[in-house]
Amino acid sequence: MANMEYNVPSERWPVHPETATAEGKNKFVGFWIFLAGETVLFASLFATYLALKDSVPSEDHLVAGELFQLPLAFVMTMFLLTSSLTSVYAIYHMRNNNFQKMQLWLGITALLGAGFLALEIYEFVEYVGIGHSFRSSAFGSAFYFLIGTHGFHVIVGLIWVTLLILRNANRGMSVYTAAKVNTFALYWHFIDVVWVFIFTIVYLLGVL
Repeated sequence: MANMEYNVPSERWPVHPETATAEGKNKFVGFWIFLAGETVLFASLFATYLALKDSVPSEDHLVAGELFQLPLAFVMTMFLLTSSLTSVYAIYHMRNNNFQKMQLWLGITALLGAGFLALEIYEFVEYVGIGHSFRSSAFGSAFYFLIGTHGFHVIVGLIWVTLLILRNANRGMSVYTAAKVNTFALYWHFIDVVWVFIFTIVYLLGVL
């Protein structure tokens, strides 16, 4: 019933289908409020990391400049930034009422996000193998808590977009599904922006 209620013929497809209904507008405003709270969370984690990044128990433990691998972090960054671009393509095709291409670009976004997550897991395994763990130092705790929280958000985003793709396959295009896709895209852009700060503050400044 919901799909029949919200379907809009192609000739009357709105320019911004994600906010064409009161429900869509509420989702848009409510999600910005949610992102404000998330911004405060990550700001606190960044402040904690900056306060503890030089706290290592002895000279036997690696510091940031000796630990981080910029080439790997750069590849991870490219994966995530590219996935942000592909989500923009998905929104573009959603606004042009092209269901198949919207689904395609959402799928590519999910694959790039999964690639980023796989590299992050590989990085963690490498670090733990050389003694840099959550419990090895205050630096280690702050690092894993910040990066791990971001990684958890990536996992949530991957589950979210996968469910959107699967459910949209049965529902097709409507202003109802458009609002959901747009909300996901906002979330995905947010975690991409957070990663840019992580790459700059944690990896780049850590090595320099």
